[in-house]
Amino acid sequence: MKTSAEWIALSELVTLQGRAFIAGQFRSAVSGETFPAINPATEQKLTDVASCDAADVDMAVSAAREAFVSGVWSDLAPGDRKRILLRLADLVEKHGDELAVLDSLDMGKPISEMVGIDVPDSIDCLRWTAESIDKLYGEIAPTGNDTLGLISHEPAGVVAAITPWNYPLMMAIWKIAPALAAGNSVILKPSEKSALSVLRLAELGKKAGIPDGVFSVLPGFGHTAGKALALHNDVDVLAFTGSSRVGGLLMEYAGQSNLKRVWIEAGGKSPMLVFEDCEDIEKAASMAAAAIFSNQGEVCIACSRLYVQSSIRERFTEALLEAAKAYQPQDPLHPDTRMGALVDKAQLETVARYIQLAIDEGGQVLTGGVPEAVPGQGYFVEPTIIGEAHNGMRFVQEEIFGPVLAVGEFSDEAEAIHLANDNRYGLGASVWTGNLSRAHRVSRKIQSGMVWVNGWGGGDSTMPFGGVKASGYGRDKSLHALEKYTDLKTVWISL
Repeated sequence: MKTSAEWIALSELVTLQGRAFIAGQFRSAVSGETFPAINPATEQKLTDVASCDAADVDMAVSAAREAFVSGVWSDLAPGDRKRILLRLADLVEKHGDELAVLDSLDMGKPISEMVGIDVPDSIDCLRWTAESIDKLYGEIAPTGNDTLGLISHEPAGVVAAITPWNYPLMMAIWKIAPALAAGNSVILKPSEKSALSVLRLAELGKKAGIPDGVFSVLPGFGHTAGKALALHNDVDVLAFTGSSRVGGLLMEYAGQSNLKRVWIEAGGKSPMLVFEDCEDIEKAASMAAAAIFSNQGEVCIACSRLYVQSSIRERFTEALLEAAKAYQPQDPLHPDTRMGALVDKAQLETVARYIQLAIDEGGQVLTGGVPEAVPGQGYFVEPTIIGEAHNGMRFVQEEIFGPVLAVGEFSDEAEAIHLANDNRYGLGASVWTGNLSRAHRVSRKIQSGMVWVNGWGGGDSTMPFGGVKASGYGRDKSLHALEKYTDLKTVWISL
């Protein structure tokens, strides 16, 4: 790990590319409009970013369709696509520190998380997905001797991916890796709050050998570029990670246009249940702190609802407050920083509003509290824990996307399951118990796409990532992700 001085020196050397990448070239938005990329830790402008709209979308979709029809990528043998994606993974690894700095500057993420989680996960996803694509087989249906039934997966065509600002590089790669591996042309619209790393990724993609038009990046706003992609009649698949509200809008736009498939990975309000038979209270408390304060709480799977069995509540709360001390907000470029800055002023105001709401609803502030914004000092929030929380409170039910933890309690297993499921979201959940039977029982009963037992956030490229209920139904990673970007074709041959 580099020193703070080395990271700062690198941050002053990296190229801040803000233009869109379309058909293999960087170019300004057709309108000439831009918006500023702001460093949330300093409130200083990093660069101007192209504000793409419908005209840019039309250009990118046209280039993507032309490339797809030409077969320059879609007709390549899977093994050839694999080799190019593996070269891209090697380039991401080679330029990993540069990409880490770009995301840290752009959205306030601690550099330690970028180097320890985001960049390695991005490389792993690229390599694993690339290696899987030439190992998937079609099927032969069990027909009679006078016929032959063939079942195959074909690339869908033009895929649009709209990705969030909290994990800019990693979540973009979760979507583009399987979409490209399957043979599609891909248009990526990153969040306007963090577009810099994926613009650099596009440049690395061309260097790796991805043909022009096959991979474009359009920075812009959701109501302009994002809406135009969702309404475009020549986009075949739309993959989205973001809020449930926007996910619903995108589904409406798909219905208003060409009935394109829309894969939604939306919000979360994940519960953590700690039973009295938990074998390591300190470990569970440490993980509870990590599950809400990592990445400043700007994590879709953050366990923002903590329920502790009544008999161990006091002991667990003491251990939790001690663990929270390790998450004091600091300069994101310092290697020891475990919590950086919130992404922008609007997010700071949202977090402050919810903390005040929690207080007004009767919650007890155990640590942290309502942040005071100091102009020019960055968008930092103390780790905040609110006790005396219950499911009737809005701050317990609604996604905050910040370092705010609601702590409640339960008396028995049935109540714990009820409390966990009493929420519109169903993305992740964490269960802490030393009883194997209980672990299985509770995991089956919790309405969630992912459940971690005696841990939080674990997984790799072999495991699907996604939720149920208002958290959506899309899945990233694993072989299941590839299914989203292909069409199933059946061929019936009379012999």
